[in-house]
Amino acid sequence: MGLQSKLSFIKDYTLGFVVTGVFGWIPSPIGTALRIIAYYPILGASKLPIFIQSGVRIFGTSNIHIGKGVRIRKGTCIDSRGNNITLKDNVSIDRYVDIRIFSGYGGFVEVGENSYIAPFVFIGGPGKVQIDRDCLIASHSTIIANNHNFDNLDIPIHSQGFTCKGIHIEEGCWIGSGVRVLDGVTIGRGSVIGAGTVVTKDIPPFSVAAGVPAKVIRKRDVNQRIESDLVLPNHASQTRP
Repeated sequence: MGLQSKLSFIKDYTLGFVVTGVFGWIPSPIGTALRIIAYYPILGASKLPIFIQSGVRIFGTSNIHIGKGVRIRKGTCIDSRGNNITLKDNVSIDRYVDIRIFSGYGGFVEVGENSYIAPFVFIGGPGKVQIDRDCLIASHSTIIANNHNFDNLDIPIHSQGFTCKGIHIEEGCWIGSGVRVLDGVTIGRGSVIGAGTVVTKDIPPFSVAAGVPAKVIRKRDVNQRIESDLVLPNHASQTRP
């Protein structure tokens, strides 16, 4: 990163820190109205109306793009260190969600139209995270688009670098509570992932998967059941409020 880029980053980050610090803690409904006025000019290519509750922190604002009708609830942190974060129209981000993306590696985070992110979800890079439209991501789930190298025994793991293959959750998926989605995975359209599942490999479209690691236990068409000892948890997710 050159000097000019570093100065631009510091300015952008400081602006977000100051504006969200001043306006972020004003209670609704007055605070919501003031935040629309204060946040809109510093968010890149965003569209009104947007609804942001108190306690939301937004950093790296010029790289954050918020669509029309987006709702961001109390305590959420959205943090860009250089790459884009895009929340498309009518996305709903619930309480205490953490979305962050680091610079470089061609990474980004994008959440498609009408998708819902439940409380205490973590979504991060520096790799690519693509969540398509109409998805439900339940509470306490983690979606991380990078993986540490660790083969060299003579070098600390934190000094060996990492890989960024990217994550793609296709449209209409339901990701249960406490799911872990690891780097390099595509979850096919319309799939359901049971609570507590660890997804390490691609999941075909319209599948129901559960377990550690994830295993497809059936297709959503009940006539295509797959033989398995796994049982999909009946508390797989909470729904959009």
